[in-house]
Amino acid sequence: MRLDAAPMRTLPDIFEEYDFLEGDERYRLLIELGRELEPMPEALKTDATLVRGCSASVWVYPTRLADGRLHFLADSNAAITKGIVALVLAAVQDRPAGEVADCDITAALQPFELSRQLSSNRTQGVPNMIALIRETAARYAAD
Repeated sequence: MRLDAAPMRTLPDIFEEYDFLEGDERYRLLIELGRELEPMPEALKTDATLVRGCSASVWVYPTRLADGRLHFLADSNAAITKGIVALVLAAVQDRPAGEVADCDITAALQPFELSRQLSSNRTQGVPNMIALIRETAARYAAD
């Protein structure tokens, strides 16, 4: 985790802004969230970190902080998809592995109604991304 990085916005804070916006403004917010993600080094963008089933390329790399919390680096080659990745991470970033494994990320994202706002093409990989994050967290929690 970068020491100079601003803390990630919380999901409730993001939703408060998102709920106030409409249409294209919501797209702009998602793009802005994607830009706020901590940069992911190119060396970590490998086949092993690639999320399967996404229309755009999405990479997720977990790290374990000294106190056992999980910190994820992630990126996408598509701006709106990268914003969706940022939303998913906002639900779990820097939380204990057991908490991440047990987190119902889908329910946490429900208020955003992404399937109504975005094409199915943009959201089709979200379940795979969530599954990867939760499975990774479960492995760390079992250690």
